[in-house]
Amino acid sequence: MSSTAGSDASQTPASQSGTPGPAARLGLTTGMVVQELGWDSDTDDDLRIAIEDAIDADMVDGDYGNVVDAVVLWWRDEDGDLVDGLVDSLTDLVGGGVIWLLTPKVGRPNSVDAADVAEAAPIAGLAHTTTVAVSKDWTATRLIAPRTPA
Repeated sequence: MSSTAGSDASQTPASQSGTPGPAARLGLTTGMVVQELGWDSDTDDDLRIAIEDAIDADMVDGDYGNVVDAVVLWWRDEDGDLVDGLVDSLTDLVGGGVIWLLTPKVGRPNSVDAADVAEAAPIAGLAHTTTVAVSKDWTATRLIAPRTPA
């Protein structure tokens, strides 16, 4: 692609600049119902807003009581047993849905060791697929729930 006179670098689409927004990296799109668990004062508000903008709705909480397409689970080392947290996050998740486990990056307070995530996921019945940086302080790990038979 050639540049044209008067073009502005800020107009370069994210897919061309190699830096898609955080919600795009999470694969969250308009119409999805996303449940947020583990919110606290240390969560990244910019990331939360980006997710809600991407789904064009507010995220629902743990009291929602209906099925959700994805779960955003904020988790810190001090939050207790990760397996229990992951199992609890499956409560409203549709079969084949995605859990995005958001943990503080390595070196940040309460970061979660990647080995702990790798160990906890299969015990909770989840498959670990990828990990992406989603903000200055948080990393997201994609965990997939098993599909339910039709």
